[in-house]
Amino acid sequence: MSMRERIRKEVLRIVPVDAREAESKRLTLAFLEESEALFDESTQDHHITASAFVVSERGMILHLHRRLGIWVQPGGHIDEGESPDEAALRETREETGLPVELANPIEIFHVDVHPGPRGHTHYDVRFIVKSEPVDPSPPPEESQEVHWFSFAEALERCEPSMQGAVNKLEAEISLRSHAEAPRG
Repeated sequence: MSMRERIRKEVLRIVPVDAREAESKRLTLAFLEESEALFDESTQDHHITASAFVVSERGMILHLHRRLGIWVQPGGHIDEGESPDEAALRETREETGLPVELANPIEIFHVDVHPGPRGHTHYDVRFIVKSEPVDPSPPPEESQEVHWFSFAEALERCEPSMQGAVNKLEAEISLRSHAEAPRG
């Protein structure tokens, strides 16, 4: 299966949490049909990016984006030869210094279309990743404002356009933890 087909299949499975995600899903599916180069930011001003919702028993990670000055999840551009999930892991490690791995199932959890820098449009595919509940240790060239937040704290702190995604994440993590709980 091609990367385009894989992304399309995963985006089709998404049940949108709100109108924003429903519209982002529609736009992403249209972009997948129209665009020849999905990830290349140098030849087109629309491209797919990847990000990660990092979770542990400490809650979720947000970082203060250095250029935008907003609290968001780690993520960024997809390098040549990289899949979106690999990019989400790489960007998370680079921006947080945390030991992370993809949560099961490994699939796109959320999608959001938003303006990027230089007039670009980002079709952001978002994954759930797990981390040990250790303190973040971002390298000096990255934002030093990286913290664990409870879901309630994350809702107060995050960029307002992310609130639906944070609510969806909290519900998913609660559902997964109940499914994994031992039954007596």
